[in-house]
Amino acid sequence: MELALVAAVVLIALAFDYTNGFHDAANAIASSVSTRALTPRTALALAAVMNLAGALISEGVAETIGSGIITPETDAHGMTVVLSGLVGAISWNLLTWWLGLPSSSSHALIGGLIGAGLAASASVHWATIGKKVLLPMVLSPLIGFCLAYVVMLSLLWIFRKANPSRANRGFRAGQSVSAAAMAFGHGLQDAQKTMGVIVLALVTAGLHTGSDVPLWVKLAAATAIALGTYSGGWRIMRTLGRRVIKLDPARGIAADSTASAVLYVMAIGFHAPVSTTHTVSAAIMGVGSTQRLSAVRWGVAGNIVTAWVLTIPAAAAVAAVVYYAARLFLP
Repeated sequence: MELALVAAVVLIALAFDYTNGFHDAANAIASSVSTRALTPRTALALAAVMNLAGALISEGVAETIGSGIITPETDAHGMTVVLSGLVGAISWNLLTWWLGLPSSSSHALIGGLIGAGLAASASVHWATIGKKVLLPMVLSPLIGFCLAYVVMLSLLWIFRKANPSRANRGFRAGQSVSAAAMAFGHGLQDAQKTMGVIVLALVTAGLHTGSDVPLWVKLAAATAIALGTYSGGWRIMRTLGRRVIKLDPARGIAADSTASAVLYVMAIGFHAPVSTTHTVSAAIMGVGSTQRLSAVRWGVAGNIVTAWVLTIPAAAAVAAVVYYAARLFLP
């Protein structure tokens, strides 16, 4: 029974990783596609490769997810908790993808684990959640917005006397680099969350000790998110790249470079599983605000914020229902 549950958790975790890839593909490439710096297919291929590379660097975020959110019992019921958390996260991912809302796959996963853990009366580490999830959840978009605003103002001042056509061509070429940096940050953050869940399942089943990530887990998670990214996320790409604000190449570079910097610092420096969606969306709003506040379509931005707020409780509720249903089939 437990081995079958472990296999199910690993497969569903990789399925979540795949949905994470196509759900969040827009995070890395929306700006470069919307400014025509890259074709959609080229941008997706670049994002997939950099996702794969980023997923193999560092284990800090995986450690937080694997041991810092919940501690289920080491039996079949514990495995059911992990499985239910994944189902809750995937359900919310698919719903928001269908609606074209760039919600957070990271917070869907965390919400799913919390909901299933509470339903099973498992140990939920609220102190770690507050410090490494909720606080960064608020700070990362605020930092992304403010930093992107400052970076864009700096670029405008530095290139104030440059030939607009020539500067535009240069920025458009530079977007390949900034999109690659953003995709690397996405792999660094989001693939590690799946690794953490798989490690949590292995520890719960007594098949692994500690929080280190086995090489096969790294390779499997990295490959799944890369394949998901390459399959594309066209609905959300339209929301980020066109509906929030009409980006130009300079603003695309400012948004991508700012967001990727925030992701790197949070993952490597603080081991905090922040949302790539929150960060890049806020950065896009920040660069848009340098034109004029009315340049940002705040109605669309409000819908995005609503999805942010709902993600953790909604995924938690679905996961709790799944756990209660699964309990009916356990001895």
